[in-house]
Parts: sequence; structure tokens; C-alpha cells
Amino acid sequence: MFTALARDLTGALTLPGEPLYKELAGGFNVAIAARPAAIVEARDPQDVVAAVRFAAATGHPIAVQATGHGLADAMDGAILVHTGRLDECVVHPDGWARVGAGVRWQQVLDAAAPHGLAPLCGSAPGVGVVGYTTGGGLGPVARTFGWASDRVRAIEIVTGDGAARRVTADDEPDLFWGIRGGKGALGIVTALEFDLVPLPAVHAGALYFDGTDAAAVLHGWRSWTRSLPREATTSIALLQLPPLPGVPAPLAGRFTVAVRFAWTGTTEDGETVLAPIRAVATPLIDTVRTIPYAAIGTVHADPTDPMPVHESTDLLSSLPAEAADALLAVAGPAAGSPQVIVELRHLGGALADPPRHPSALCHRDAAYSLITVGVLAPPIAAAVPAHGEQVRAALAPWATGGALPNLGAATGAERVARSYDALTLARLTELAERYDPAHVLRAGQVPVRAAA
Repeated sequence: MFTALARDLTGALTLPGEPLYKELAGGFNVAIAARPAAIVEARDPQDVVAAVRFAAATGHPIAVQATGHGLADAMDGAILVHTGRLDECVVHPDGWARVGAGVRWQQVLDAAAPHGLAPLCGSAPGVGVVGYTTGGGLGPVARTFGWASDRVRAIEIVTGDGAARRVTADDEPDLFWGIRGGKGALGIVTALEFDLVPLPAVHAGALYFDGTDAAAVLHGWRSWTRSLPREATTSIALLQLPPLPGVPAPLAGRFTVAVRFAWTGTTEDGETVLAPIRAVATPLIDTVRTIPYAAIGTVHADPTDPMPVHESTDLLSSLPAEAADALLAVAGPAAGSPQVIVELRHLGGALADPPRHPSALCHRDAAYSLITVGVLAPPIAAAVPAHGEQVRAALAPWATGGALPNLGAATGAERVARSYDALTLARLTELAERYDPAHVLRAGQVPVRAAA
């Protein structure tokens, strides 16, 4: 069936049972077993064009991944376009970068560092640039500099109709609106160009507290975030880290609380701003110091190895004392929570600023994000998803009903509707009808449309 497609490719076509198929189909969440009908290892944008056109002609859906961090469904019957070989990474000393769809953030961090420049990456530098940015991009210095998607200059994409396009605010403005925040709804991005910020170093790290101090730390953090200047970006995580290699001994096998902090002003001012949290309780570990921005991944110290996980997420309009108590009751040290991480991120600041160019990214007015992460391993595997919903239910009085596209990756009409307000979703759907008339983009987190 795929012989004609293979003839049109510069890269490889691989099928189930072949060694390359197993290598490329895997994702970061090993609880999801991807089963595409075929995988195209794209070597250039024309390979992407060939795959999309073949899918339209044969009735296959199209899926895309580079690093596998956004894997959300099994991709049954789809042609998976793997963009990991599109690895161009060029940093311009005057403040911008161009990267291919296979580039991870650490590559950009390392290339930008000699110029004193910083990309608005996420907390995990091993994540791919494109999937992160098209979903908005909420990073460790986001309250100072805003969303990564708002820094995009140009996008090169193969839309669902099989056309390769270069998209800017002036050329193809509808696509420029929809791709930034719309994830993969309109096509497969092959390259991005985006602005960097001048930030060679940042005062950042984490304070880890014993679980017995959880209530004091959470309530202290809640009060502290109400008046933080936008130079400060912070999150708090209720942690139950297993005793595994790489987990520091003071944190392994016990309940702890982490306050993550990044300050883009002077070191002296950062120390002053952080002092109230340091005074709440005595940290088990204190890693806050001035670091090269290229080491920003150490702040959250996110896991780097694939694992079977389940995530639940929400956005909150506020975090009063009652909400903190509700969270402690369901996920605090005495709750018997099966989650490895229950995290709140403080939003606002530059994240709430109107963008220079409007986009499909919604929910800019949310005050906090919530995510739970549980490992689907015996004996707690069955309890993790249900408990994640219990956490959401406990905080429901303060939830907005929305969700960020990149947090808690999932598919389906309900999840997509939470990612966008009604007007934005309607416009995204209209654009999808225009640029994907054969309805090939129906794998992953995309607007659900009637079959073509």
C-alpha cells in the first residue's frame, strides 16, 4: 500500500515490525502504545508534503511527533510524520533564532548562550521547540517575558491540503493567528523563527521542604504570590518522589514540597523577594542561586526518562486560603495521594498582557495552573486517574473550566473545548475546513470535525 509513498521520500518509510518503526513510534508517556499504520522519517519539508498528500489520497489520518513528549493517543491507522531529522538550529546574534521541527530546547539554549541570549523554553529543555511553542509555551521566566508563541516571527508549515507555506503576520495572517496556540490543528510545522531575549543569567532554583511543613509552605506561597512583581516566576509542587537514582536522598521516598523560583532582576533584589518563603520553614535543600540561563532546566529538575503517567489539569481564577486547604485535604501529606507531583504554577504578569499579534492561545487571564502527574504502576495504577479527578473536584469552585493545550496532553472534543473559548474554537475549526479539506489532520489534539 505504501510503496508509492516510499518512492516519493528522501527519508525513510518504516512499517510495524521493523526496527526503525519501534524507535520512532515511542513517546515519553509509555502508558500510550502508538500504533500508526506507517511512519515517515522526514528528511526535508518535501517529505512532509508527500506524506500529507498521500494521506489525503488514501484516506489515512496524519499524525506528527518529534520528541514524543506530546503523545496523547495511539494514532491507530495514521501515517506518523516524524520530524526529528529536521534539525536546523541557527541563532542570530542580533536576537532571533531559526530552528527545524526536530530541535529540542537545550540545543537552542546552548547556541544562544555565547551571545547572552535566551529562548523562552519550558521547564524541561529536552522537549521539542515546535510542539511546545505552538501550544503557547509556559516557561520558568514566563511572568517576565510572556508566552513563547508570542515571540514567533515566522512559521514554515505544510497545511492539511499538502501545500508548503511560509507564514508571518503579514503573509497568511489567518494561519499566523491559528498556528500560535492551535497546536497541530492546521498542519505540520517544519521550521520556526522566533525572537530571543537578552538574559545571560537568572537567579533561580528551588527550595525543598519537608512534608510536615506543607500547610505552612502552601499558605505562605499562596499569600506571597498575590503581590509578586513580574520579574518573579514561581510554582509549588507537592512531591512524592520514589527512591530512584538521581533523586536526592533528602527527597526520596517521602512527601516533600518544592517551591520553584526564577528572578530576572538583580541577585540582591531576588534574595529580598524570596526571603518570605525562606522564612516559612527550614528547607531540606536550597538550590536558589545565580545560574547561566542555559542551565534553566535545573530549576524544575523535570524527569528525563520515559514513564507511564496520567495527568489531570485545570486553570484557576484565584487561590484563596479555602482553596489551599481543599488541596491539602485531597493531596497533602495525610491524604494518601497516589500522585507523584501535584503542581500549581503562578500565572499573570506578562502572561496576561495583550499580544502584539492576536493568536489562538486562550485563557491569558488565569491566575494559576494545576496539574497532577501520577505513575501508572502497580499497586497504585488504578487509583491515579480517579484521584486526579478528585483533586480537580476539590478545586472546582476556583476553576475557570479552561486548560492550556500543552498541560495534561489529551484528545477528544471535551479536552479541545477546554483549551479554547467558543469563538476561538469556531475560528480554528473554520480554518481547518479551509486548509485541510480532506480532513487528514484528525490525530492528536485537533478540533473535532465531521468526517470529510
